[in-house]
Amino acid sequence: MANVYDVLRERGFVEQVSDEEKIRAMLASPVTCYIGFDPTSSSFHAGSLVPIMALAHMQRHGHRVLAVMGGGTAMIGDPSGKSELRQLIPEAEIDANTDGLRLQLGRFLDFSAGQAIMVNNAEWLRPLNYIAFLRDIGRHFSVNRMLAAESYRMRLETGLNFIEFNYMLLQAYDYLTLFRRYQCTLQMGGNDQWGNILAGADLIRRVDGGEAQALTFPLLTTATGAKMGKTEKGAIWLDGRRTTPYEYYQYWINTDDRDVGRFLALFTFQPMDEIRRLSSLTGENLREAKELLAYEATRLDHGEEEADKARNASKALFSDGADIDEGAVPTVEIDRRRLEEGIPAFALFADAGLVKTRGEARRLIAQGGAYVNKRRLETADEVITPADVAGGSLLLRAGKKRYCRVRPSG
Repeated sequence: MANVYDVLRERGFVEQVSDEEKIRAMLASPVTCYIGFDPTSSSFHAGSLVPIMALAHMQRHGHRVLAVMGGGTAMIGDPSGKSELRQLIPEAEIDANTDGLRLQLGRFLDFSAGQAIMVNNAEWLRPLNYIAFLRDIGRHFSVNRMLAAESYRMRLETGLNFIEFNYMLLQAYDYLTLFRRYQCTLQMGGNDQWGNILAGADLIRRVDGGEAQALTFPLLTTATGAKMGKTEKGAIWLDGRRTTPYEYYQYWINTDDRDVGRFLALFTFQPMDEIRRLSSLTGENLREAKELLAYEATRLDHGEEEADKARNASKALFSDGADIDEGAVPTVEIDRRRLEEGIPAFALFADAGLVKTRGEARRLIAQGGAYVNKRRLETADEVITPADVAGGSLLLRAGKKRYCRVRPSG
């Protein structure tokens, strides 16, 4: 089996490493690694998939992986990559979020055989005696070196809160604790965590005389410069109640042509030879690559059944043909009495969430980009009534790719 370090590098996961030669050598045999996840939300979003997939690759290559929930660090807030103080989250909300994230990680990692372990740093951080912590841990940190770290340097211009200044110490202490409890010798994370991870490796050396390594992932943006996992409508969530499997599938199938090969390597387990073949396709043929990316990404997050539904619905919507599984397409309900009174088309599109404002709906219709039951609307003021309902609902389309089913209720 190939060395997982070479697999990660070939697939585009590696941005910086503390010592490439040592990391490749240590990964020739089973090791324990970890990635921390701060439970600031009840769901991961698509931008969280890089570290999750990295852990999955590590496990598939025989290494033990630790998914560390930041139930302690989330009470402070990581200043990395932020221009202002993060909102402090109540302890009960952090714990509830942790439960939700645990379920989602279980779709990508196998926690049943001990090769993947979920731990929560609240276990050792929340009971800390502050004075003892400063004496035993804080004395190993140079304020000058901390201020030189990019995550702190960026914040000095806008103001760095003292509570945030402790974050590096706590994350370093996490690494030391995991080194002692689980013999963890590799921490991975986003490139904005580079300084924090190095601080942990240095703390292990200073306190226990041990050796530990660091690896960071690139902070992804799309070819258009957008932040990974973000759309005009907001974040693409891994929770199917917040982003339906159909919407999730559509996010991936609408990937920019320039990103398809890169995303196949990062977000699927397809062999690299097949990814290179798919990446070489052009024009309409590239649709094959996008469909595989969308299906595999959806299957990993939502399971094969939901991926099949999403793929079938997508093909039906774009083929003007087959029946559409109603459960696969985003559906909203509208009061039947409003429909009986007649709803202007521009208001219906806005209320259904296909556009942000009624003004935007008017522009969409004027440009010929709005459809009701595959019939293009001619005027924004056209009144939609029960006569337009087909098969118990209305199928709205905005542009070429955004669909919504509207079902009368009440």
